[in-house]
Amino acid sequence: MEFKHVSVLLNETIEKLNIKKDGIYVDCTLGGAGHSSEILKRLSEKGRLIGIDQDTDAINAAKEKLKEYKNVTYVHDNFHNIKNILDKLDIEKVDGILMDLGVSSYQLDKPERGFSYMHDAPLDMRMNKDSNFSAFDVVNGYDENKLYEVIRNYGEEKFAKRIAQFIVNKRNEGDINSTLELVEIIKSAIPAKFRRQGPHPAKRTFQAIRIEVNGELEILNSTIEDGVDKLADSGRMCIITFHSLEDRIVKNKFKELKNPCICPPDIPMCVCGRIPKIEIITRKPVEPSEYEISINPRSRSAKLRVAEKI
Repeated sequence: MEFKHVSVLLNETIEKLNIKKDGIYVDCTLGGAGHSSEILKRLSEKGRLIGIDQDTDAINAAKEKLKEYKNVTYVHDNFHNIKNILDKLDIEKVDGILMDLGVSSYQLDKPERGFSYMHDAPLDMRMNKDSNFSAFDVVNGYDENKLYEVIRNYGEEKFAKRIAQFIVNKRNEGDINSTLELVEIIKSAIPAKFRRQGPHPAKRTFQAIRIEVNGELEILNSTIEDGVDKLADSGRMCIITFHSLEDRIVKNKFKELKNPCICPPDIPMCVCGRIPKIEIITRKPVEPSEYEISINPRSRSAKLRVAEKI
């Protein structure tokens, strides 16, 4: 299957990156290389792009798509390691960093990856296929309380407790092996009138398990901080999120980096010595146009936040 991924908020992101033709840029989530391709079009031969992805399918597809460019370095790794990655490449500072979070269209549409609740496949959901921890381990290995916490916290699912109970009860009959097995369990746990409302009944639980498998939220705070430390003055960081949990983390981290002072508010002057690292460029997040949503419904929940190093 061809690696296809429609880059969300493409023009808005490229504009906000404020690309310098001789600059160094990092695409932390290479994916289908849509954003990277547009960055490279704006770079001279002296410019450089570092493309990071933990999915080898994405790396291989990007190499093919960007084969005409000689100023690209491909890194198979988790962007959580951005500081070490750049240090190993002897890159002290970069001019821009892009993170397009979440699962790619390719991963969703390739049934055997196990991300989709619409196709039958083994319970997998690993973005890094070299990882030895998968959705199977979460669904079959976590106790009821831990399952409940994952589904509630990462899926914001109101029926998390019932879903966790139903999963554990079903496990007594044997392992839960496939995505559609799990979907049927989730459906049986949610009262009929609620199954008929809103999104697919398994959507929130699948999101929660995927986040847990890939550690998507727990790495965000430190990754943003490490990335900002590697930005040159006036360098920009663009982050695209797809659900409220991600967006809240990005929003709050940007606020903290803009105003890191921890002094009590009644003290007349700052004594903690913490200085701002960024300016926030997007007072409100940039969201897709109605036209973009009409041609790519998966973009509906996307939000772009941008910060500039000072």
